Amino acid sequence: MRWLRLRAVWLIVVPFLWLASPTPDLLAIGGVLSLIGLWIRGWAAGTIHKDEHLTTTGPYSRVRHPLYLGSLFLGLGVSLAGGHWIWPAVYVLYFAGVYGKTMAEEDRRLTGLFPADHPDYLRRVPGFVPHFGSSGSDGSDRFSWSQYRRNREWEAALGAVAAFALLTARVVWF
Repeated sequence: MRWLRLRAVWLIVVPFLWLASPTPDLLAIGGVLSLIGLWIRGWAAGTIHKDEHLTTTGPYSRVRHPLYLGSLFLGLGVSLAGGHWIWPAVYVLYFAGVYGKTMAEEDRRLTGLFPADHPDYLRRVPGFVPHFGSSGSDGSDRFSWSQYRRNREWEAALGAVAAFALLTARVVWF
């Protein structure tokens, strides 16, 4: 599923960049949404220790899949900046189809890896829409820049910068 998720998006990206008609206002709105997405993803990536232990603190105390929630905001921001309603609609359909299955698969995999802790975590923490009550977080697994880099989250930021640079060039030169 990871392979599909990371490759299939290019079937959308290439026509998007070719046919986009961004405006300064949509670039600004999309930029804000994308920054929110990058912040959520960055916080999660700087907290999680993938497959080493079940991370239930930081953003993971609010929602089980903060990386994917951040991806939703990031993708919506970029697609909205594209200048036509079809782009966010295509992105939402892509996201629902690919990430819905990805989240379910990940929950099954984590239950297998952490059978003592993950079933309770599934019951306590929502999968995709965060709760904002008491987190119960003990402050362990704080954000770490080294963990952020280890999880290669800078790649998402680099991709967002490239997308907005190309969209801005369309506004300025085309």
